[in-house]
Amino acid sequence: MKINAIAVIAAAALFAGCAGNTDKSQNTAADTGLAADIKQHIAVLANDSLLGRKPFTKGEEKTINYIAAEYKKLGLAPGNNGSYFQEVPMVEITSSANDMAISGKTSMDLKPGVDFVASTRREQDTLSLKNSPLVFAGFGVVAPEFKWDDYKGLDVKGKTVIVLVNDPGFKAPEKLFKGDTMSYYGRWTYKYEEAARQGAAGVIIVHQTEPASYGWQVIQNSFAGAKLYLQQADKHMNRCKVEGWISEEAATKLLASAGITGNIRDYARRKDFKAVDLGSSVSLSLNNKLKYSKSNNVIGIIKGTEHPEETILYTAHWDHFGIGKPDARGDSIYNGAVDNASGVAAILAVAKKFAAQKDKPKRSIVFLAVTAEEQGLLGSEYYATHPIYPLNKTVADLNIDALSDFGETSNFSITGKGQNDLDDYVIKLTKAKGWDVVGDENPGSGSYYRSDHFNFAKVGVPALDLHNGAKSIKRGEEFGKEKLKEYNDKRYHQPSDEYSDAMDTKGMAQTTELMYQLGLQLSNETTFPGWKKGSEFKAVRDRAMGVK
Repeated sequence: MKINAIAVIAAAALFAGCAGNTDKSQNTAADTGLAADIKQHIAVLANDSLLGRKPFTKGEEKTINYIAAEYKKLGLAPGNNGSYFQEVPMVEITSSANDMAISGKTSMDLKPGVDFVASTRREQDTLSLKNSPLVFAGFGVVAPEFKWDDYKGLDVKGKTVIVLVNDPGFKAPEKLFKGDTMSYYGRWTYKYEEAARQGAAGVIIVHQTEPASYGWQVIQNSFAGAKLYLQQADKHMNRCKVEGWISEEAATKLLASAGITGNIRDYARRKDFKAVDLGSSVSLSLNNKLKYSKSNNVIGIIKGTEHPEETILYTAHWDHFGIGKPDARGDSIYNGAVDNASGVAAILAVAKKFAAQKDKPKRSIVFLAVTAEEQGLLGSEYYATHPIYPLNKTVADLNIDALSDFGETSNFSITGKGQNDLDDYVIKLTKAKGWDVVGDENPGSGSYYRSDHFNFAKVGVPALDLHNGAKSIKRGEEFGKEKLKEYNDKRYHQPSDEYSDAMDTKGMAQTTELMYQLGLQLSNETTFPGWKKGSEFKAVRDRAMGVK
């Protein structure tokens, strides 16, 4: 998309100026100005001039300066000891792979970017797998609480494991794990972590569209090219040499050579499943370019009047994929209008409402725009492990990521609904308006582990990730579902996720208003929301709060 930045900003400002003329009988959100503010910010943040907002680029510099300038304009104080920025030390690794050569029972030469993608976290100029024996390790899961161990009795040192995406529960004929709701064991990050703990030389995940919840093109776009990681003292030598994905077509041929045919998920779910030596080995070389630098989280604060040490945290990631593989139209800029210019726009709109309040909040309100979410939730991970404000005094994390652009809805979706008390606040706020709250529309996608709220949940902070739902007020639920599917299939992590004057941001404004009302209520309370019984995050919070 080629749009002149000044023209965009001017057009957005004109839109904002006209927003007050909206027919109130047709609109329950945008007459507050939220929809106009959000649209104006998206127009700027998703403009080509920001180069797809990738960390370590000129696009980052423009993006974080814009956010900091907006904080300052609204009267937010710098949130990090006099600075609006929190430096996040990272390493960028650009891996270039040769063909993947498989030999043994089957011989295959797989093409990088076509049949597989591969990268490494190890900070080395070159590394390789040489005749590394291939082992099919099912789902690659060790889950004692579910009495599941795909690595039982298996020594994978020096070997490369092939594992399936998601966990055994997805579409299983019997109840396993959490059923169709993905557990963390189904997340690709877990697969990499567990393979490293087991001492594998390499780990390759088999892509399947339904259990992954996205197509192969997302892997090709998102997992290839330069990758960012938080810097570690051991230079990531504790991780597998190679981490990657293989297409379902290529994996099917490979597994068939070892007698694994038919539904490979059913095969791996068998109670008597044991890892299978595929009788073949893999050779692959990676050449790496290393770049050490620092990205930035952007943080502003409105100090509380009575309990300034207690904070309500609003988060949204500012980054996207930069400039990458061109699409069919020749567009190579990944603007990320929905993902996640919308979220940053929303927290800026919330900040504006708090700043305009006559009566300031009793607790502090912190606005944190984090870096490198698309690279593995890195900015939020860094903050959660290097917090500026004590985590046991952080009341809640209210995260906004990828709000839909098809208008107002009569329902809302909470990612991981049922985890903590914040759900109850949202349900009460929406019930008063006659709106519904649902859980994940697609629980098998593992959404709870795919945005920045997860890093706060891991350290015990009650975290909420709220989205507008599918029930379009004007055009019905089927329309909403079609728009959600269209976004997932045609725009998610692709250059086509770009700003348009036709974007309807009224639904974004609904969600933003709910998040503001929730934060406002929390900011004037003295109690702390908690995790519900049965949540895996409850014990962490209880320890942090001194609960026995």
